[in-house]
Amino acid sequence: TFPTSATRPAELRALLARLAPLATDKPLLRLGPRGDGGYLVPDDLGGIEALFSPGVDRVSGFEAACAERGLDVFMADHSVDGPAQPHPRFHFTKKFVGVTSDEQFMTIDDWVANSLPGSDGDLMLQIDIEGFEYEAILALSDRLLRRFRIIVAEFHHLDEMFGKHFFRLAARTFEKLLQTHACVHIHPNNCCRLVRCRGLAIPRVAEFTFLRRDRIAQARPATQFPHPLDADNHPNPSLPLPACWYRPV
Repeated sequence: TFPTSATRPAELRALLARLAPLATDKPLLRLGPRGDGGYLVPDDLGGIEALFSPGVDRVSGFEAACAERGLDVFMADHSVDGPAQPHPRFHFTKKFVGVTSDEQFMTIDDWVANSLPGSDGDLMLQIDIEGFEYEAILALSDRLLRRFRIIVAEFHHLDEMFGKHFFRLAARTFEKLLQTHACVHIHPNNCCRLVRCRGLAIPRVAEFTFLRRDRIAQARPATQFPHPLDADNHPNPSLPLPACWYRPV
């Protein structure tokens, strides 16, 4: 028997199986620097109107790369006064994203509506907000979620999925994304070590890339990890994606 506070291994394995990345007809490309702040995204950026990127760090290389490709870039963070570097396509709001809108917070729905009034085009979301990504994504309306052709999200505290209460939060978040999007890449952040338990290995932090399913014409299980374009986030030892997260040959 398992403690009542523990996630059953079968449940966790089933979620990891649903998140197993797909290699699609849209090859991955890297946007941003080789270290922290660079991400792999599908080569399917044509026609995307804007990038929404909550969480402003010391680098804005990913955002700058998107801006150079013609995307307007909307950034938000209440803890800083602006992006790490200027760009004429950058637009900054000094607020956190969350589940409500007030003087300090705003929902992603309200942010998009106020930034692009009257627009209904495709968008991209890149979200790295130190653990608050779960509630921010769950608060997204289904209509707006479908507008995000590409979603790049750094998920934190993944090792806490071994506990059933956090697992429920994470599972609801991932299941919501998987209704409309497919996972096309996972890159563990080597800031922290893996947590191993019950035959599973879970990175504490990992970057996920999702592509909307209607953009995928062909797909097969991805088996090459790390991807040739992956780069370590930190000087620590590299942290390849454990085999329990994908379908090895």
